[in-house]
Amino acid sequence: MTTSTRGATRVPAVLVLEDGRIFRGRAYGAVGVTFGEAVFSTGMTGYQETLTDPSYHRQVVVMTAPHIGNTGVNDEDPESRKIWVSGYVVRDPARVPSNWRSRRSLDEELAQQGVVGISGIDTRALTRHLRERGAMRVGIFSGNALPDDGTMLTEVRQAPEMKGANLSAEVATKETYVVPAIGTKKFTVAAVDLGIKGMTPHRMAERGIEVHVLPATATAEDVYAVNPDGVFFSNGPGDPATADHPVAVMRAVLERRTPLFGICFGNQILGRALGFGTYKLKYGHRGINQPVQDRTTGKVEVTAHNHGFAVDAPLDQVSETPYGRAEVSHVCLNDNVVEGLQLLDRPAFSVQYHPEAAAGPHDAAYLFDRFVSLMEGQRA
Repeated sequence: MTTSTRGATRVPAVLVLEDGRIFRGRAYGAVGVTFGEAVFSTGMTGYQETLTDPSYHRQVVVMTAPHIGNTGVNDEDPESRKIWVSGYVVRDPARVPSNWRSRRSLDEELAQQGVVGISGIDTRALTRHLRERGAMRVGIFSGNALPDDGTMLTEVRQAPEMKGANLSAEVATKETYVVPAIGTKKFTVAAVDLGIKGMTPHRMAERGIEVHVLPATATAEDVYAVNPDGVFFSNGPGDPATADHPVAVMRAVLERRTPLFGICFGNQILGRALGFGTYKLKYGHRGINQPVQDRTTGKVEVTAHNHGFAVDAPLDQVSETPYGRAEVSHVCLNDNVVEGLQLLDRPAFSVQYHPEAAAGPHDAAYLFDRFVSLMEGQRA
């Protein structure tokens, strides 16, 4: 992969899907070759948070909003140390960014970090294709000496699939670090990093929680070495069917009845820990406008999603598990996909979306307060 950008907007680029569909456009960001799983995000804003979300590792993100990059890139909004998407697809990139916090253009940032993209294609047609055929492998090829279509298609079909991919350790921290509580410290939480976003421990810190962020390889002994009041399992990339280690750690937490909260990948880990299966969605949920109902209150909230797998749990009955009764607490109103689980006999719950609200919306912020309430109840 190269990272040249001089005259990139005039450099030809080709997007090739594994089923043979081809889109031709112009290079955007770095010039070179990249492969991944083609997925689409319906967010109108928050592209910087999307790009730096570790859950997008090894995915080529198609933006359904037609105009991307108008606010540029700043140094405050990244959710992790780098851009994680393996490729980026937009229709009409902004020619000139305009925002008081902007430091550089999105095109420049993509190029600097070596992210190969393509612009000038019909992203609506591509999105409709993925909705009908499902998420699939894809390649973006750019440069003045492109291979023939058959060669590009062969290379795409040789790329690894997302199903069966074990990716958490590739994006997680290698060393434990601490995010201190803001104001008076009330609790200590051990957060297992499976691909955590920076805003997540910050939201807990705002509530007086000192967060110890542990590597994905952390053991139950590592978790309890910090003497936690609660344990958190983060979002992350890959197939939850491969995550045997986090499942074992979570079961140890459930055995000790420590208050537990999981989001996204953490929701799938809880599902597996309780004995439910997981499965790959046809094209997934990605964006910041997904309607979810909290069945415990009846409230409907607009939420931020990024998941291609889901938990296979019964929607309308309480299930018996090795850790007591469990039920589906949240459900997506678009397709009835399980969006949350809770145990009725132990202090544990999870959701399949991003309550940290980076970037927006803020409807689900109450879930951090619910976690605090669990820890307060356990302490009492």
